[in-house]
Amino acid sequence: HMTVLENVEYGLKVKKVAKDERRRRAAEALASVRLEGYGDRKPSEMSGGQRQRVALARALVNRPKVLLLDEPLGALDLKLREQMQVELKAIQRDVGITFVFVTHDQEEALTMSDRIAVFNAGRIEQVGTAAEVYERPATEFVAGFVGTSNLLRGEASLKVLGLDGVFSVRPEKIHLAEPGEEIGEGQHGADGTVAEVIYVGDATRFVVDLDAGGRLV
Repeated sequence: HMTVLENVEYGLKVKKVAKDERRRRAAEALASVRLEGYGDRKPSEMSGGQRQRVALARALVNRPKVLLLDEPLGALDLKLREQMQVELKAIQRDVGITFVFVTHDQEEALTMSDRIAVFNAGRIEQVGTAAEVYERPATEFVAGFVGTSNLLRGEASLKVLGLDGVFSVRPEKIHLAEPGEEIGEGQHGADGTVAEVIYVGDATRFVVDLDAGGRLV
């Protein structure tokens, strides 16, 4: 069984880098992922999050111009995943290499990225900052994919907004009011029936069926 250090320096060994140089660079790579002093351990003695960082060090040791991370946090539990997101962001800033990070988790994409590209069936639908992609989705697909989106279309958008087309309304931009309550300036109101109430801890989700057609969360 290889030690962690041998594991990290493996790519350099294949490239025939001299042993001293290899050791030094592997130790540096481990330090950059905050694992100094772990070089002598066996990978089997490490936690999931630590192994993840060893894999990262093994990639960084080759000093790539761009690093592709393909769903690297998929197998981790939520708490560790959130820790690793923060960690990876900090590591990326420290090493200054471009990370291309593939994820299906919208929240992870919003949290991690300087720029997001949303793909649909192999084509890019929109590229932008997290705020741009979230606040101004370019297509219906992007609106539905990033965050909970409520789409108003056709008859419903004409009745509620007085506009024809497809419109995305984010849940946090909506509030519930009593029937007949005054509607503020620049706001739109619509009557509906609360179909479901879902308590999710830090928020409560209301699913409302609009009289005009369509459903808002």
